[in-house]
Amino acid sequence: MKFHYYKDTDSLYIDLSEKKSSDSKEVAPGVVLDFDKNGKIVGIDIDNASQLVNLSKLESKGIPLNKQFLPQ
Repeated sequence: MKFHYYKDTDSLYIDLSEKKSSDSKEVAPGVVLDFDKNGKIVGIDIDNASQLVNLSKLESKGIPLNKQFLPQ
C-alpha cells in the first residue's frame, strides 16, 4: 500500500494494489474508488484531503509491516 499526497491539488491517492485501474466510481463527494478489470478495488482518491483527513499523522494498528520507508 502506498500513500501519495499532491499538495498542488490537495488530493490524497492510496494505492492498494499494483494492478491498473480500469473503472472508477465516486462513492461520496470528492472520494473516488478505482477498480481493476475484475471489479476489485485498487485505489482510493480523496480530493480536498487536508479538509477531510488528518495528514499530519499516519498510524497503523495490527498490520504486520515488514518494510517501512519514510523519506526524510
